[in-house]
Amino acid sequence: MFEPGVRERRLLGLAPAGGGSPGGRDLGHFSDEALLALVSRADEQALAELYDRYSRVAYGLAVRILRDRSLAEDAVQEAFLAVWRSADRFLAERAKPSTWILTLVHRRAVDLVRREERRRGDPLDSAPEDESRGTDEEVEVRAKRQLVQDALRKLPDDQREALELAYYGGFTQSELAERLGLPLGTIKSRMFTGLRRLRDLLADSGLDVAPEL
Repeated sequence: MFEPGVRERRLLGLAPAGGGSPGGRDLGHFSDEALLALVSRADEQALAELYDRYSRVAYGLAVRILRDRSLAEDAVQEAFLAVWRSADRFLAERAKPSTWILTLVHRRAVDLVRREERRRGDPLDSAPEDESRGTDEEVEVRAKRQLVQDALRKLPDDQREALELAYYGGFTQSELAERLGLPLGTIKSRMFTGLRRLRDLLADSGLDVAPEL
């Protein structure tokens, strides 16, 4: 299982976990939004705190996309470097910090997939019609993903948080209950209600969804 380690922190230019300097601050009580605000002012400790909070979830997402642990680590590191460089462009009204960070991870992972595909050669050169179909499918997938993201933003924060952690992080309901310090029944209720509301919102948007979504 991936855990934030010394190697990853050094690659990002971060201090070792647990402080590292006499003047180190405890930022554990800061909200994600506050940490990103500090990162936008070149605060390395704030970036380290965000890395500790989300690198495991980010790694889980990257592994599912890349199916390669080494490449997944690269994607996470590149994504957090992107957080460092673009924190000043984060807009809280458009997305939660966790969603924004994981979106960066997703993009880096997809970029790495495409890079690896180019290294192996493009098997579609001799079949342009297949390439066109693939492009059309990508456009459709992006459109559906945007509809889902828009619908998620309309959910109450607690329901949205549970669904995003389950989807992006791959957490089970029991793991979510432990991670959030809540009764398992509360997590189940939030996810059930959130999924039902999400289905309704997607249906209103004209997107057909499976009954189990």
